[in-house]
Amino acid sequence: MARYLTGITARKRFADALANVAILAIVAFAVFPILWAFLVSLKPEAEMVTADIQYLPQRITFENYEAIWTRSNFPTLITNSAVVSLTTVIICTVFGTLASYAVARCRFTGRQALMLFYLVIRMFPAVMIIIPLFILMRNVGLLDSRFGLALAYTTFLLPVFIWMMKGFFESVPGDLEDAARIDGASRLGAMVRVVLPLVLSGLVATAVFVAIGAWNEFLFALMLTTSMGSRTWPVGLHLMVGEFQLSWGALAAGGIMSIVPVIVLFAIVQRALVRGLTAGGLKP
Repeated sequence: MARYLTGITARKRFADALANVAILAIVAFAVFPILWAFLVSLKPEAEMVTADIQYLPQRITFENYEAIWTRSNFPTLITNSAVVSLTTVIICTVFGTLASYAVARCRFTGRQALMLFYLVIRMFPAVMIIIPLFILMRNVGLLDSRFGLALAYTTFLLPVFIWMMKGFFESVPGDLEDAARIDGASRLGAMVRVVLPLVLSGLVATAVFVAIGAWNEFLFALMLTTSMGSRTWPVGLHLMVGEFQLSWGALAAGGIMSIVPVIVLFAIVQRALVRGLTAGGLKP
């Protein structure tokens, strides 16, 4: 029996070690492009195009960061992305919270069909609706505006928000709301005072997911904006690619500067994000 248990322990340790190696390999595969872009952003132009690959810069310079910050209107692009992402999160949070709560708590005809419709929207590529959306935005005067771009992002991020928040609302026992309503609270009051504090972690996780989707979106921003006053950073980086010249250092510096806000956001809401991602899988 002791030899049998020893064998099981050895196999378990070997399986754990193999799983750790696989995890480390996946993490290294995902982190290497970011690390490579960071190293490239610190290199002078002469060290980027060489016969032999130079992984580490021989001379560290911040010229690329200075150039993209002062010569390419990058602060304006970052500001536009921040405003559009924040507007998208606000719209999705307000309307998505109410809609997902109604779907989770109310039993009405067509409820399943409505959720299926939200899911079907995500099945079609965004390029299929870009032309009708362009015509609609032009007719209502929202073309080439940050608010119009936020509304365009809402078309494909709001269904995701509703689907995710529906699971969080369903994990909260309905008896808590019934007790609040017996004490005199309205349906909306019970949701705000009782349910929302319990799903706050899930709400934060969903809002972060929406914010990242809006922050990194490229196609809608490229087609629906034409001036520097409304372009976002993915479009700005794309327009830096010239026909005969490509500034690798500036592009790498712009990419690193663009992911810094996302890293800071994750650092701030990390605990709430982890709790939210795990809370939706629990049943009351």
